[in-house]
Amino acid sequence: KSVLFLGFLLVFLGLALPGTQGKIISRCEMVRILRRNGFEGFVGTTVADWMCLVKYESGYNTKAYNNNGPSRDYGIFQINSKYWCNDGKTAGAKNACHISCSALLNDNIEDDIRCAKKIAREARGLTPWYGWKNHCRGRNLSSFVRGC
Repeated sequence: KSVLFLGFLLVFLGLALPGTQGKIISRCEMVRILRRNGFEGFVGTTVADWMCLVKYESGYNTKAYNNNGPSRDYGIFQINSKYWCNDGKTAGAKNACHISCSALLNDNIEDDIRCAKKIAREARGLTPWYGWKNHCRGRNLSSFVRGC
């Protein structure tokens, strides 16, 4: 009986507590999404580059959030509020993607994709992302797409 009660309690708490964890997109699902959205060859990058970026920026989590002090990063691509989205908190924000930062925290990543591609297009690559610069640039990234 106590195991059954504990099970009900855990289900209740899981439903009652607000979720801060977004959808964790599986590796091969993310590869398919990136391929379907034209990331292979986009501004000289590969799907493997983007996979590595997403792993180190958000851990494939659609609701990833990071407070950097004066600005914040949102969503699976960790898009910054200083330049790309509007969170209503960042002084002097540019909002170049014309999007609310909170829209980058749901499981639908179509708007995240549009903004990430805009960032990469304007930067002519992935250098705006520290996760990519520090962990991916110049490395063999084939393991990120292998078997997908």
